[in-house]
Amino acid sequence: MRILIVGNGGREHALLWKLRQDAPDADFFATMPNGGMAPLCEAVAIAPSDVEALAGWAAAHRIDLTVVGPEAPLAAGIVDRFDAKGLAVFGPSKAAARIESSKAYAKDLLRNANIPTAAHKTFTNQAGAIEWVRSEGAPIVVKASGLAAGKGAVVCMTEEEAVAAIEEMMGDLRFGEAGREVVIEEFMEGEELSVFAICDGVDFVLLQASQDHKRVGEGEAGPNTGGMGAYAPVSIADEALLAEAVSEVIAPTVAAMANDGAPFKGLLYAGLMNTMDGLKVVEYNCRFGDPETQVVLPLMESSLLDLMVAVAEGDSLAGRRVTNRRGSAVTTVLASGGYPGPYVKGKEIYVPEDLESEDVLVFHAGTERRDGKLVTSGGRVLAVTAVASTFASAASASRSGAAAIDFEGAFFRADIGWRERARLEGS
Repeated sequence: MRILIVGNGGREHALLWKLRQDAPDADFFATMPNGGMAPLCEAVAIAPSDVEALAGWAAAHRIDLTVVGPEAPLAAGIVDRFDAKGLAVFGPSKAAARIESSKAYAKDLLRNANIPTAAHKTFTNQAGAIEWVRSEGAPIVVKASGLAAGKGAVVCMTEEEAVAAIEEMMGDLRFGEAGREVVIEEFMEGEELSVFAICDGVDFVLLQASQDHKRVGEGEAGPNTGGMGAYAPVSIADEALLAEAVSEVIAPTVAAMANDGAPFKGLLYAGLMNTMDGLKVVEYNCRFGDPETQVVLPLMESSLLDLMVAVAEGDSLAGRRVTNRRGSAVTTVLASGGYPGPYVKGKEIYVPEDLESEDVLVFHAGTERRDGKLVTSGGRVLAVTAVASTFASAASASRSGAAAIDFEGAFFRADIGWRERARLEGS
């Protein structure tokens, strides 16, 4: 089997790792692979965003399955183009990807389907957005409607912070075209969960629930990032809560998208807030989360590849289930100094040769090989995932692994899973 992975970040490295476990004899290819992916696949010198070139390359090289990692090519219609060429591809259509590429569309879908989410309003006029914030007060959340690499949501504790966020998004275009339209919503209190569902347009299979840490600083301080770490499973995501997620969120969302003429086929990511009033949708993504994928997949015992092939070939997922290994997984992200703001690339990275093992994995994100050396090439550089029989052991091993890696300006959060630790210590 010949498998192409589109993308080259930490999520794609984790997908490559898992699919190699599922199909050790397959031939793997990846678009412009990072320094960790490169030894595991054949490089394809085409940018993940070049949809037309990738479709032509996949057809010419007889690719059996293409797995699309990032949201941007999905929003650009890569699946539609591959479908038109008769190529098997895992991911949603351009129309279905709107659930992430347009927060305004997602909010309308939720409202029309009576799926619980924060009260909100959408604006394309900066003055109107500011006026509404002044009338509603704070705390409040301001979100760029389009794609913003996971950084487009700003939790504002004061009206002044909200006005500044609106001005940056709509006036200064901090997130480019993504910020010309903003969604402003009520601040929800509770604990957030990430729930992945592999969907065939009608039926779906849930993967392990996880929890991400978006803020750059320990204790949830500082600005949002693409994610500084994650852990799974999450003890509050018990059978009853997951049943609620299925009945109140996932199932009606899949049905609503089918009714909307945009059946969702691929990985649906539901960011959920566990509030006093039950689960509410924070956001949807149309692809695997990063860094949640780095903890969900190492715990997955059953084949991910089989599910992806079924979806890509139009088969039903009805009756299928996922099995997971016992224990916990924790991943700690090492970032470049200055992230999520400006940072310097090209810093040489030292990773101890004996760091990785069956239960300690290093997933690369912003790395590249240059003149025989591994150097930084992004804001989030590496993620160290540890799997152990207990959460405490996994968290300790993940932190120790992150501390053993060195590059100039490197930093990480040492409190990944702090809520889970507090629950366990208090029980």
